[in-house]
Amino acid sequence: MPVEAAPPTPLVLVVGVSGSGKTTVARLLAERLGWPHRDADEFHSPANRAKMAAGHPLDDVDRAPWLAAIGAWMDEEAAAHRPAVVTCSALKRSYRDRLLRGRPGARLLYLHGTPELLRARLGARHGHFFPPALLDSQFADLQEPGPDEHPVVVEVDQPPEAVAAAALSLLDLAVPSPPSEETPMPEQTPMPEQTPRSTGPTGEQWELRHGGQRAVVVELGGALRHYEADGVPLLDGFAADEPVTSGRGQLLVPWPNRVGGGRYRFDGADLRLALSEPERHNAIHGLLRWTPWRLLAHSGDAVRVGTTLHPQPGYPFLLEVFAEYRLDDDGLAVLVRAVNAGPTRAPYGVGQHPYLTVGTGLVDTALLTVPARRRLTTDEEGLPTGEEPVEGTAYDFRTARPIGAQALDTAFTGLERDPEGRAVVRLAHPSGRRGSDLWLGEGTRYVQIYTGDTLGEPGRRRRGVAVEPMSCPADAFRTGSGLTVLEPGAGHVLRWGLRPWGSADPDGTR
Repeated sequence: MPVEAAPPTPLVLVVGVSGSGKTTVARLLAERLGWPHRDADEFHSPANRAKMAAGHPLDDVDRAPWLAAIGAWMDEEAAAHRPAVVTCSALKRSYRDRLLRGRPGARLLYLHGTPELLRARLGARHGHFFPPALLDSQFADLQEPGPDEHPVVVEVDQPPEAVAAAALSLLDLAVPSPPSEETPMPEQTPMPEQTPRSTGPTGEQWELRHGGQRAVVVELGGALRHYEADGVPLLDGFAADEPVTSGRGQLLVPWPNRVGGGRYRFDGADLRLALSEPERHNAIHGLLRWTPWRLLAHSGDAVRVGTTLHPQPGYPFLLEVFAEYRLDDDGLAVLVRAVNAGPTRAPYGVGQHPYLTVGTGLVDTALLTVPARRRLTTDEEGLPTGEEPVEGTAYDFRTARPIGAQALDTAFTGLERDPEGRAVVRLAHPSGRRGSDLWLGEGTRYVQIYTGDTLGEPGRRRRGVAVEPMSCPADAFRTGSGLTVLEPGAGHVLRWGLRPWGSADPDGTR
């Protein structure tokens, strides 16, 4: 048997202009990974240091031996099979090529910040040989990494701990720590004011690509707007110039589904939420659907967005929330994490609201599989009244069958999971040759299936099937069923994803 070649030693090259936090972030990465790290400043010759301290920028001749020294250290670490982190401004493409070429284990992490932010940081930094006046020369030289360099790009207008957490996640590096500590959230830190460049009713559009897959996440609510594989849409989403309707792709934080009457009692306090579903006298789908989410980090196939849920009437608690979307060979993976950043306990639930499609026009002929043993019965306000087994009822979709004319707005539980701990809801084309598997992972105890019969837009009814991963059922704030109570500093993770399968029918039907 031939011996398989060992994988290349991982090396992380942290780049960016002065003031972007390269040294701090590299140190945090190295500490969390248990790797050695070096700062590019350590490789400068005394002559280079003196030149910069005098206010003179380095030229390519000055930088050549500096880059060679950094590259030599990277090679030493790789030869010794020691994963490592190294910083370097590497402003020009040619510099990065020198450091990345011939080193297959090297990954590029670009720390991005505006000139105004970095100028303010440098002005507050004392005792460093790089004066703030040289920042303009750095931006003049800067050639931002292009897509073909496969950079992970992290915005630096957030605390260093959050920058490091985002980098670790998007670089997909294993951290030797318990799962609850994989993505620590920072303490509250004042953020610089930003003016987002909105494009249409849902703001910025962040695109992900991997192979034949394409997904789009939007600024408004951090929602998933679009997902396709080989040109075939898998979501009944919305266009870039359309508003979000019917909850399409939206994140549901800090509760999914409904809170009856908008009233609940928690830790001895009576609380009242706004009735966002007034026709049923309910508060519905949380508080962050219409909030702009910030871009925290991105690469070609992943994006990480986040926001702060501030205390407000009906929910006097402070949460830091982020969502990460990632494409790989297995499809789309979504992670939603919240951390209680306040001083008191907080009630919490989470879900998401994608509508799946297999291109059948209406969902009636689509084949649905829901691996659940029980469903929740509800009253006329959509609130749970109990549970019953699905066996022998019209709600038993444990074996694939057409949806037909059945109207579903039903929560299921008692999920049957595979060895990986995932429950898989399948929507298939009537031919049975293609479809999507929506898997429910960590933090998902319920799934809502909705065929859209009551949508306010008649033209969109029954066009897609909403398959909603949920941590708790409707009315959990009042009943406590499935409710998560976050202690100060504690977090919760919800994971789900979409896996396309099959191909177009032989007759060309997509």
